[in-house]
Amino acid sequence: MKQNLGEMLEDTCRRYPDRISLIYRDKTISYADLDRAVNAFGNRLKALGVAKGDKVAMMLPNIPEFIISYFAILRLGAVAVTINTLSTSHELLYLLDNCDARAFITIPSSAKRFEEIREKLPQCEHLITTDDSHGNLSINGSMEMNAFELDMPEITGDDPAVMIYTSGLTGKPLGAVLTHRNLSTQSLLLRDVCYGTADDRGLCLIPLFHSFGATANMLMILKTGASVVMIDQFNLENIFKAIEEKVTYIAAVPRVFLGMLLFEGADNYDISSLRFCITGGSAIPPEYMPMFEEKFGVTLVQGYGLTEASPVCSVSRIDGAQKPGSIGLPIPGVEVKVHDKTGAPLPAGGLGELLVRGPNIMKGYYKDEEATAEVIKDGWLHTGDLAKIDEEGHIFLEGRLKRMIITSGFNVYPAEIENTLRMHPEVSGARVTGREDLMRGEIVRALVIRKQGSSVSEKDITKHCRKYLSSYKSPREVEFVEEFD
Repeated sequence: MKQNLGEMLEDTCRRYPDRISLIYRDKTISYADLDRAVNAFGNRLKALGVAKGDKVAMMLPNIPEFIISYFAILRLGAVAVTINTLSTSHELLYLLDNCDARAFITIPSSAKRFEEIREKLPQCEHLITTDDSHGNLSINGSMEMNAFELDMPEITGDDPAVMIYTSGLTGKPLGAVLTHRNLSTQSLLLRDVCYGTADDRGLCLIPLFHSFGATANMLMILKTGASVVMIDQFNLENIFKAIEEKVTYIAAVPRVFLGMLLFEGADNYDISSLRFCITGGSAIPPEYMPMFEEKFGVTLVQGYGLTEASPVCSVSRIDGAQKPGSIGLPIPGVEVKVHDKTGAPLPAGGLGELLVRGPNIMKGYYKDEEATAEVIKDGWLHTGDLAKIDEEGHIFLEGRLKRMIITSGFNVYPAEIENTLRMHPEVSGARVTGREDLMRGEIVRALVIRKQGSSVSEKDITKHCRKYLSSYKSPREVEFVEEFD
């Protein structure tokens, strides 16, 4: 198996040059054309001085340019830093500075956020947009160079490929460094676990900057020679219309499948091409899974992962027993176990912290050996999740050891929001928790203590948070209290 992701895509393009790699709007892109586009943009980056080991940040939605940029960076031996498109200028400044990005790729409408902080980022020399509105450093411009051959440096499985930021317990995001080997092992899951072939079409709904999205909606598909189906506007009607274009599987967060189940017009669409669906990112209420399967005649399985594990660790098998509430069995090559507070392994049915080991475990957190050592011990990743494993190996999550909120598939650490709330001049104290929510899993709730004499309102607090935090991190509920319990 090729453990260089650039060569992996090259191999697929060589085997299936005329097959469709991407479907976006009314356009289809063959594997041969994708290969040429990746090489052309890679040559543009190379001309800017991007070389092996350099960090190139990407803040792109689910458009073909994401995939083109991603693989162009990897073919140079550089590292793709995939950034949430909701990031504010405040968040972006920290991320670009922390990752030592030499270039930043985004869409024109988001370029302003970079321009606001550019003077504070001397090492980030180049702004590249998806059109020509900011000069000739564009992806479209690079396609006109006709430089469709690209020399790749020697890249090993241990070389870093991608960096994805995940919120830390202290409130500062940590960059999880994923290697070519980490991600190559994940690329086999469609074929080896879901019996996928080049005839499959996967609907790309999870953001590709998210580790789950990158693996389930891009790497697995491109490794297999199947097709990525992208949609512009995320709404249920568009999802059903897209499925009618012969989509065979969907990997998404619970909110999508709950929405499909409750969508009144579902019976008006032919979704007979759909083979299976995978839910992940957060737990789906187990009672809804058989309801989904009965309504649509499609197997819905649940998976589990975390960014530090590239991310998939386990998934229920589409041809196996579906145990309500289970996050499935470990994927091939991955070991799991449960430990008690003393570090002793527990027998089947014992409740303790879930530990994971395998070729998918990250290299570490960028420039933070201490944080890395806290979560990876003797090769085992300590997930911070409480779990039980039954006698047949099925894993059941039972809670969390760490203070974390999962909202719409995104991990949110209360410390980051509490730090932001305390930045407000009229706030003397803040405590953030999650509240259960059917569609989002959880929503962010803030308890705030005003400074004496202050009349700061909920609207003021929300506006303050939106200035510094991505919208999914901002509290949806704010309650003013005199003291904390």
